[in-house]
Amino acid sequence: MSLQALFLNCTLKKSPEPSNTRALIDKVAAHMQSLGAETEVVRVVDYDVRFGVTSEAVDDGDAWPKLLDKVKAADVLVLAMPIWMGTRSSVCQMVVERLDGTLSEADEDNGQYPLYNKVAGVIVTGNEDGAHDCAANTLFNLTHLGCTVPPNADSYYVGKAGPGPSYIDADADHHVYTDKTARFMAHNLVYFARLLQENPIPTNLRALTEAAEAYGEAG
Repeated sequence: MSLQALFLNCTLKKSPEPSNTRALIDKVAAHMQSLGAETEVVRVVDYDVRFGVTSEAVDDGDAWPKLLDKVKAADVLVLAMPIWMGTRSSVCQMVVERLDGTLSEADEDNGQYPLYNKVAGVIVTGNEDGAHDCAANTLFNLTHLGCTVPPNADSYYVGKAGPGPSYIDADADHHVYTDKTARFMAHNLVYFARLLQENPIPTNLRALTEAAEAYGEAG
């Protein structure tokens, strides 16, 4: 069974400007390809995505529904972002806000959200502190949207403390910690995605919601 991995590059730089985040994406993607996964990288700022919290187009020019179709078709979703002012990029924040719209698209039978049975990971680059915070918040958001997060599902490079060169300029391709976490991440994402393909999560959210509502009324 084929395995599709989608990387949403939430850099602030439009193509063809070099992206440090894309450089680390390529490392993780290469490892995943060696494990038999097919990968696609989308640079979000190359699309005219509007601000909002819905899955539907905000207006006629909104490109989000096109990107959301790619998300829904993927088995693995990786949000990749640079750090700005100690937190995830505004583009990543916008993507998370738009993904929030999927909570209103629950399956009619079991109530599961569209991101159920998808595996999530995070990539972070920058030259300042904040990688753990970016990863923690983003992975937490993705679990609430229905994604499964394996162990060691993130990889990052922020260099030494304080301002300095980013991933490409620092020639960090051979940075041991980042390379190690990229390998951990790729292997665990692929393993869990295959696991979910063969064993989808059976939880009936609709039935559990109805039970909770009935319990609340009884109180």
